[in-house]
Amino acid sequence: MITNLMRRGLPALALAVLPLFAPGAPVAGATTTPSTGLPTALPGVGRLRAPVPLFEAIDRIAVADEQRAGYKRDLYKHWNKGLNAGDGCDTRKEVILAEAVLAPQIATGCKLTGGSWRSPYDNVVVTDAARLDVDHFVPLAEVHDSGGFAWGAVRREAYANDQASPDTLIAVSAASNRSKSDKDPAEWLPSDGSYHCTYVATWVGTKLRWNLTADEAERQALLDVAEYCPTTTVVYESAP
Repeated sequence: MITNLMRRGLPALALAVLPLFAPGAPVAGATTTPSTGLPTALPGVGRLRAPVPLFEAIDRIAVADEQRAGYKRDLYKHWNKGLNAGDGCDTRKEVILAEAVLAPQIATGCKLTGGSWRSPYDNVVVTDAARLDVDHFVPLAEVHDSGGFAWGAVRREAYANDQASPDTLIAVSAASNRSKSDKDPAEWLPSDGSYHCTYVATWVGTKLRWNLTADEAERQALLDVAEYCPTTTVVYESAP
C-alpha cells in the first residue's frame, strides 16, 4: 500500500516538524533522490522533467483573466471506475485506499472500514473514511476558469479522475475541503502552515501539468508564498 506521504515523496518525520513557510519544504510531485540528483518517478507516468525552482515554475504559468461562463460541475465527469477496474472501487475510493497510513478493510462494493489517514491541509488524523473528501487539488471550477472552458468532454473527465499524477487528487478531511471549496491560493491556504510550501508547489505543478492559466491575484499569492520557500522545487509531467 502506498501511503499518502510516500505518494508525494514526503518524509513523514520531516513534514511533521516543518515550521510555517519552512525554507526546506517538500517538493510537489516528486523530490530529487539524494544519491543521483534525478527526479523520483511517479506511478503511471514516464520519465519526469527535472525539478524546477518554485519561482521559475510560477513564471511558466500563463497569466489570463478567469472565465467562469458555462461552468457546471457535471461537465467534469468524476469518480469513474478507476485504474483497477476489477477491484470494485471508483477513482475516489482508490485515492482513499492509496493514501491510507493504515489500510482499511475492504468489503463487497468497496465499503471501507477501519484504517487511518492524515489530512495534510489541517494535519488532522482521520480514522473513518466517511469523514474524508477526495479533493481536486485545483478545484473543478478553478480548472474551468483557467482554461478548462475550452476542453472537450474526454479531457475534462481525464482531469477529474487523474490518477497518473499523485497530486491532482488528494484525500483530506471533509471539513478542510469544505473550507477550501473552489478557492485559489489568493483566497485560501491550508490551516497547517507547515504545508504551505508544498501546497503552492503542488498547485503550480498541477496547473503546469494541465496547461492552465492563473489570474493576477492568484499569481501574486503564489509568489508571496514562494518567498518563504527558497529550496522548494516543482516536478511535473504534462498530461496526455
